[in-house]
Amino acid sequence: MKFLDSFSGESLNLSDLLSAIRIGDQMTHVEFASKLGISRSHLCDIEKGRKAVSLPRAIEFAEILGYSKDQFARLALQTQVNAAGLRYKVFIEAA
Repeated sequence: MKFLDSFSGESLNLSDLLSAIRIGDQMTHVEFASKLGISRSHLCDIEKGRKAVSLPRAIEFAEILGYSKDQFARLALQTQVNAAGLRYKVFIEAA
């Protein structure tokens, strides 16, 4: 993730990651939303940062897309921390 963060100059968030995955897989909003089991408008709201993704939903998305559940969980939690105006960085470690 540090590698990806270096491109934007700021921390990667789940919204940006989902958008990048969709674009990288050359999928439309409709196709990607269908794959995730959500509506196109909900996906657009997530990608634009108007709606946050819950921790359970982030893990579900990771499983569907075949990505790291730890990283999706970390990014979902980081979004919540940032939205609260807290200047903390979230780290995830398996118990």
